[in-house]
Amino acid sequence: MRRALGSVRARATLGATLVVAVALVAAGTAVLLSLWSNLSGQAGTQAERTARAVAADLAAGTEYDKLSLDDDDRPVQVVDASGRLVAASEDLERISGTGVEAVRPQAPVDNGADDSGAEDDDDDGSLSPGEIDEDVSFTDGSATVEGDEADYRFAAVRVEVDGRGTLTVYAGAPLSTEQSAVRTALTVMLIGFPLLLGVVAGVTWLVTRRALRPVEGIRAEMAAITASEDLARRVPVPDTHDEVAGLARTTNETLAALETSVERQRRFVADASHELRSPIASLRTQLEVGAAHPELLDVDGAVEDTVRLQRLAADLLLLARLDAGERPAGTRVDLAELVREQAGGRADVTLEAGVTVEVAGSRGQLGRLVANLLDNAQRHARSAVTVSVRQEGQRAVVEVADDGEGVPEGDRERVFERFVRLDAARSRDEGGAGLGLAIARDVAVRHGGTLTVRRARTRGALFELRLPVA
Repeated sequence: MRRALGSVRARATLGATLVVAVALVAAGTAVLLSLWSNLSGQAGTQAERTARAVAADLAAGTEYDKLSLDDDDRPVQVVDASGRLVAASEDLERISGTGVEAVRPQAPVDNGADDSGAEDDDDDGSLSPGEIDEDVSFTDGSATVEGDEADYRFAAVRVEVDGRGTLTVYAGAPLSTEQSAVRTALTVMLIGFPLLLGVVAGVTWLVTRRALRPVEGIRAEMAAITASEDLARRVPVPDTHDEVAGLARTTNETLAALETSVERQRRFVADASHELRSPIASLRTQLEVGAAHPELLDVDGAVEDTVRLQRLAADLLLLARLDAGERPAGTRVDLAELVREQAGGRADVTLEAGVTVEVAGSRGQLGRLVANLLDNAQRHARSAVTVSVRQEGQRAVVEVADDGEGVPEGDRERVFERFVRLDAARSRDEGGAGLGLAIARDVAVRHGGTLTVRRARTRGALFELRLPVA
């Protein structure tokens, strides 16, 4: 059963069919009850009309044997106050439901019988001579008339007859028409409901298949992309404005982001390998020369290459942690004090950090950010670097300015990419690996801040760091 209902289309079809089936059963039941109630009410009205006609004859003084009790094949009984049958339809053979099962008048008939001990259906007293009770009561029963047994709706009407006491007239109207109508309606429902449910199931199945066809296209394309590992492919977007089209567009956006991320990782690995190859090759050459000719060993150069390798490995490790989503610690850091620590001992650096500005984050990562900005400024400055710390509203602002050539406007975002060196004349030894600004931007973003570059008043580069105040 679970396997048969494994698809969304099957479950949707079953659910829609069950809902419609419950609705049809409820509606059909309500229709049948309403139909039966209305038709029974009509039968009761006919029975009451007949009973009141007989009661009117009795009130007029008509003798029992002169009453018209055989019209329209409707059984009629007249019962006196003591419950004795005094008149009945001639063709009546059997009756039930009126409380008097006798079908022939019981003799002797005492027209002047005292009805003081008779049961009174009403609690509001007796009637005046010749008066017909306005109230009427209804019961359901059956009767056999001329050999035909049927169900009837009986109406009971009381009438006060002078010299005869209180008489009760029972008149029945057949329910055969009502029963036939209800049976016909039930038959139509029993035949029509399954057909209607079949139509609902079929339409739901077809509509669901059509609605899910784009989803199947998306699934198939995603399976093909997974098998081919070609992230440049995209899933088809249906020409609609519904949720499926939104799913396709979001899937394509996810694929684009994934393609960009994978391409960035590939480029990162390639650039890292390229950057590592040079110092490793240089270090190996120096060690091989030193092994063959100890007097030619350049110890200082070997140490310098080792330091470069250590720094590059540390940068790569930090970038890997940042890419993995490492969140900075929520400790409070005095940004002005941190800038003073990083700027201390650096030549040609002018510090303007007299205020205390606290931010929340990792002291180590923030210190690395400031150090990278200072290293970059010193590398490109002609003579001076200026660092300032201030607070603007709910933001801490750190500005690092140099008096160098500045950053061209078209490269002010590219400069934060990894392994990017705008000054091609610089060697790797002097220009670094091109990771400092990339690390600084990533650390700023991880701390909820921004890092941008623009032209300084000294016509050099001005790097502006903004972080939320703790």
